Amino acid sequence: MAKTPKEPLNALLHLTGVSRTYGERQVLHPVSLKLAAGQCVALLGHNGSGKSTLLRIAAGRERPTSGTVRFDGIPMDENDPRIRSRVAVVGDTVACYPDLSVREHLLLVAVAHGVADAHAWIEHVLADRGLAERADALPSALSSGQMQALLLACAMVRPRDLLLLDEPEQRLDPDARRQLAGLLKAELADGVAVLLVTHHTDLALEVADRVLVLEDGKVLAKGSPQSVLSGSLRGVGR
Repeated sequence: MAKTPKEPLNALLHLTGVSRTYGERQVLHPVSLKLAAGQCVALLGHNGSGKSTLLRIAAGRERPTSGTVRFDGIPMDENDPRIRSRVAVVGDTVACYPDLSVREHLLLVAVAHGVADAHAWIEHVLADRGLAERADALPSALSSGQMQALLLACAMVRPRDLLLLDEPEQRLDPDARRQLAGLLKAELADGVAVLLVTHHTDLALEVADRVLVLEDGKVLAKGSPQSVLSGSLRGVGR
């Protein structure tokens, strides 16, 4: 069933006029965005459109050339303990410890964030992400899809009010992508805010309240997924 888009009254994540310039090249023109608890905004566009830059700025991993980013009223800074305890990020690059097993990766994340009953929760996440049989494997022994599942599991095992995802569907097979959609719906139902970069318009249609389509660093279109992704914009993320 189609969602009814709604502008958040109290934004958990608030980007105001953020832009990014490298030298003389402007890769992101001013963008404003509000995201409330339990809402999902999907960022779509071709490679190089600026969507991953916007996500990194939203995560506090990259400083905007202009504009501001605030999380729950405070400046977004990924090194701020108040933010690290509430924001989980799944990036577009793989960062793992080569000598730690899948289970040990999750335990490291859980302990670092003070997760209660960490061992039981880790077993639940391993099963949920289809990694139970690979729990003792090292990253080098994982397939690309299993590695992506591990990155998602590392986010799922920690507390979070905001989930930032950069193409979480990449390297996943169709069944795993359907499971990802179910996972994101469950996150939203639990009140987690989700900012999602994706190349799959079907995923955006299924889970997003609003979409922003970027092209050459500018917002080409925005609104409900059903209105924006109809007709000629249907394949914009591919």
